[in-house]
Amino acid sequence: MDDKGYVNRAVEASIHIGLVILLAATCIFILRPFIPVLAWGIIVTIAVYPRYQQLQLVLRGRRVLAAVLITLILLAFLIGPVVLLSGTLIGGIQNLVAHFKDGTPIIPPPPAGVETWPLVGIPLKNAWSLASTNITTALMSFAPQIKAIVPSLLSASAGIGLTVLQFALSIIVAGALLANSRGAAGAAHSLANRIFGDNGPEFEEVVGSTIRSVTIGILGVALIQSVLAALGFVVAGLPGAGLWAVVFLVAALLQVGTVVLIPAVIYVFATASVTKAVIFMVWCLIVALVDNTLKPLLLGRGVAVPIAVVFLGAIGGFVAMGLVGLFVGAIVLSVGYKLFLAWINEGSLTNQEAVIVRKGA
Repeated sequence: MDDKGYVNRAVEASIHIGLVILLAATCIFILRPFIPVLAWGIIVTIAVYPRYQQLQLVLRGRRVLAAVLITLILLAFLIGPVVLLSGTLIGGIQNLVAHFKDGTPIIPPPPAGVETWPLVGIPLKNAWSLASTNITTALMSFAPQIKAIVPSLLSASAGIGLTVLQFALSIIVAGALLANSRGAAGAAHSLANRIFGDNGPEFEEVVGSTIRSVTIGILGVALIQSVLAALGFVVAGLPGAGLWAVVFLVAALLQVGTVVLIPAVIYVFATASVTKAVIFMVWCLIVALVDNTLKPLLLGRGVAVPIAVVFLGAIGGFVAMGLVGLFVGAIVLSVGYKLFLAWINEGSLTNQEAVIVRKGA
C-alpha cells in the first residue's frame, strides 16, 4: 500500500510539473514576438535609472514628467543618427544618378604607383581603371558577385529597419517602467529574493551594475568611437561616410573597429593629398586609442566581479545572441561567477567547521 501511494504521488507530481511546464512554454510562445522589446525595455530602464532619479529630484519628484523627458531624449538619440544616415545614403544615390546623367566618372582614376603595391597592386589597378573608365563594363564583369550580394543587402536593410523599430518600442516600454518604477522595483526585489533567497539583494545589485557597466563600457565607448570616426570620414570626403560609420559601429562592438579604419586610410592615401591622408591617419589612430583609454576606466566600474568576466561575457554573448547578448552574456557570466565563488566559499567553511569539530572531539 505504501509503494502504491508513493507511485500515485509521483505520478500526480509529474502531471502537475508537466502542466506547469506546458503553461510556461505556451506563455513564452505567445509572448515570443514581444520578448526582444520587453528585454530591451528592461535593459534600458536599468541603464538609465540613476539618471532618471537625478532628473526626478530636479523636477521635485514628478515621476511621470521625468519618465516622459527621458523617453523623448532617448528617442532623439535613436532617431537622429538614423535620419542622418538615411540622408547620407539618399545623397549618395542622388550623386550617383547625377554622374550617370552627366557621363562623368563616378570613381576617380587610380593614383600613380598603385601597380607597385605588393601582391594586390596590378589586379587592383586593373579593376580600379576599369571601374573609373567604364563603370557599366565593370559592373557587368562583377554581375554574379553583385547578384549574390543584393539579397543579403536587402535582408540586412530590412533587419536594420526592424531593429530600429524594436529599439523605439523598447524605449517607450522603458518610459512606462520608469513611470511605474516603484512597482517594477518591488517586483524585481521579490523575484531576486525568490530565486536567490537571502542573497537576492546582492545578485540584484550584480545584475544592475553589470547592465550599466556594459552600457557605458562597451556600447558607450563604441558610440563615442563611431561619432569620432564618422566625423573623420565626412571631413576626409570618404564616399558613403554614413555607411562606413554604421559598419565601424558594428565592428567596434565586436572589438575590431580598427580593421574598418585600415581600408579607409588606404583609400584616402590613394585618392587625396599626402598631407590630408596623414592627418586622417592620425585621427584614425586617435579613434583607435579611445577604446584602449576609456574601456579600462568605464568597463567594470561599480561591478563586484572582475572586468575580464564582464568583458568575456559581453563579447561572447554578442557573438552568440546578437546585440542583446552583450547584456545577457555579461549578466549570466557575472551571476555564474558569483555563484561559483559562493559555492567555493561554502565548501571552505564546511571544511573549516569539520576541522573545528574534530579538534573539539
